[in-house]
Amino acid sequence: MNAVFELPADKAACEEGERLTPRFDAQGLVTAVVTDASSGELLMVAHMDAEALDLTIRTGVAHYRSRSRNTLWKKGETSGALQSVRELRVDCDQDAVWIKVDVAKPDDTCHTGRPSCFYRRLDPARDGGRRLVFD
Repeated sequence: MNAVFELPADKAACEEGERLTPRFDAQGLVTAVVTDASSGELLMVAHMDAEALDLTIRTGVAHYRSRSRNTLWKKGETSGALQSVRELRVDCDQDAVWIKVDVAKPDDTCHTGRPSCFYRRLDPARDGGRRLVFD
């Protein structure tokens, strides 16, 4: 494990306890679902390791672990679209977090320059439901 977070004593402590005891996967990650604190819109899904989660808690600015680059990533550090954490929740077994954020540049949340990373949807009427439509 790591020195920042302790392991849950048992299932009941994990599910009913008051201590943050995240259950990192084999790669040392938990899934982070990120929504806009005001609108509730889904902005992105990312991953956090112990360092990213600890920095997020301590600084109030969202940090993630880039799986493709295997590096710590302070969201918005280069684009200016920093994510200020308003609320952080964990799921029942503490292997995922839900982060509600305010984004400094809300029209530029995604690296593609869009307000959300979820800017395409499946069109069930085209191509057997396999065609993506841009919103």
